[in-house]
Amino acid sequence: DKLEDHNLKDILDSGLMVMVNSDDPAYFGGYLNMNLIQVQSALNLSKEDIKTLIINSFKSSFLSKKEKKYWISKI
Repeated sequence: DKLEDHNLKDILDSGLMVMVNSDDPAYFGGYLNMNLIQVQSALNLSKEDIKTLIINSFKSSFLSKKEKKYWISKI
């Protein structure tokens, strides 16, 4: 019922490929940056946790390997 109760941190710590996304932000009002900020605050995630979530997003994307490598190097 509350974001603070979500098990995202446990899943992340277990090494599973987890990430935070936004789904139809114009309709639901959940833009990616805001989603990351809210999750970080609610679950007390570290800077490294957030970096891992973002890197996982690129790793699981449909980008080419070259594009993934480029964007991950920017994080």
